[in-house]
Amino acid sequence: MFSAFHAAILGMLQGLTEFLPVSSSAHLTLLPWFFGWQDPGLAFDVALHLGSLLALLIYYRDDWLSIINGAIAGDRRGRRLLVLLLAASIPGAFFGLLFEKQAETVFRSPLLIAATLSLLGIALWVSDVNSPEKRDLEEVRMTDALLIGVAQAFALIPGVSRSGATITVARALGINRQDAANFSFLMSAPIIAGAGLLKAHEFFHSGMRAELTAGFAASALFSLLAIAVLIAYVKTRTYKIFVWYRLALAALVLAIVFTRG
Repeated sequence: MFSAFHAAILGMLQGLTEFLPVSSSAHLTLLPWFFGWQDPGLAFDVALHLGSLLALLIYYRDDWLSIINGAIAGDRRGRRLLVLLLAASIPGAFFGLLFEKQAETVFRSPLLIAATLSLLGIALWVSDVNSPEKRDLEEVRMTDALLIGVAQAFALIPGVSRSGATITVARALGINRQDAANFSFLMSAPIIAGAGLLKAHEFFHSGMRAELTAGFAASALFSLLAIAVLIAYVKTRTYKIFVWYRLALAALVLAIVFTRG
């Protein structure tokens, strides 16, 4: 049975892990697997991501207003940011449509998740410690946006992490830690919104009112918290703690897989 309590727990997990570079899809796949919970279905997944989208709109409200002004009134900064975000969204949207079925089935193997958690964690660490912090958000170019967008496409595989992959590439391009996270979070909004629109039918016809509400509210609240905490954290620290977390979670998954036989 899937209850509002389960929904709130998964919503909290979605909020905390969507924006920390640890893979929300891995956690949302692994927790029901650990405890034998019922699959809540597609509509619930949409509710969780809409909660994260609301957090993005609230936290980056000044940037979104600038983007709107850029589209309507020709504000240069807003127009430039809009173009970069749209360009960065193209690879993720293309591969998302191409591999949607695989993302919901074969990509959810615990062994694959353990591998991607480890490999992308190491990639994040290497990129972060070896790249200078010489560029900010105003210096992101079109080629940078496209490269970061290609990285976002790999987040279809649980364990990769949308924020983890995009921050890894942004840091490799010399973008400072704080703005690597800022650009990663901003560029996730079009993908989340687009996926929500494509799956809106399931959301509105699911009949899971209490569960959807609990999941949405928890996701929005904890997403907002995660964004604020990470942006403040990386002003003075590296991403090393998330690398160690990813490796520890991968080791736990492997231990459970081999224990269960």
